[in-house]
Amino acid sequence: MADKPHSDIKLAWGITGAGHFLRESFEVLKTLKEKNPELKVTAFLSRAGEEVVRMYGLEDDLNSISGGSYLEEIFFESGQGASVPKTGRFLLGKYDAFIVSPATSNTTAKIAYGIADTLVTNAVAQAVKGGVPVYIVPVDIAGEIDSRMPFFIDREICMRCEICPPREKCPTGAITDQIDLLKCSGCGMCVSLCSYGAIRGGLVKLKVRDVDARNVKLLRELEGLTVLETPRMLSGIIEEHMQKLKY
Repeated sequence: MADKPHSDIKLAWGITGAGHFLRESFEVLKTLKEKNPELKVTAFLSRAGEEVVRMYGLEDDLNSISGGSYLEEIFFESGQGASVPKTGRFLLGKYDAFIVSPATSNTTAKIAYGIADTLVTNAVAQAVKGGVPVYIVPVDIAGEIDSRMPFFIDREICMRCEICPPREKCPTGAITDQIDLLKCSGCGMCVSLCSYGAIRGGLVKLKVRDVDARNVKLLRELEGLTVLETPRMLSGIIEEHMQKLKY
């Protein structure tokens, strides 16, 4: 018997304001797209998600994952209005799955208690109502995490040079006596331009609050949601899901 013809596989992706797991989430989605040309990804970004994608220099990667055609758009909360009408797609069977990766502790808490007042949390609510499988990767599960921070100026090291190469050559004009993270594109050029090593970014160890760990436990108990430990776990689950949809 001949195989059934392949159809496009439609995935929705919610991005919130977490830096932890952000690059890993992008890597997973890029790999899935490269391995599955028929995969369509629509991105839904909360207001904080818009900011961190820019801070970490991932705007070009986002555009390569969600190219802009139908069901491959990028929806920003800042442009959606209070009623976020685009989340109605989840009730119309437009998506095969919805992933939220990474999910901040704030987003996790709102979903756990049924609050749907952002683009991403509203999308989760509509997806569950529409029977669309939801996979969530919280950043604060338990214990300690190593989180990657955006670039910043260490003022104890900064020499406050009259002619500051990072400031003069910053392509977005984000540097004064500090780095304006709302302007920073995350390109990292400033790090190599500072002769004193005063501009930094990288891993820091953070303790997960008890309240955040409890909210993740509540999330695991909700119908229609699957909690995953890391973005890497999305690959196998989504690929398995895609295989079921193909045949």
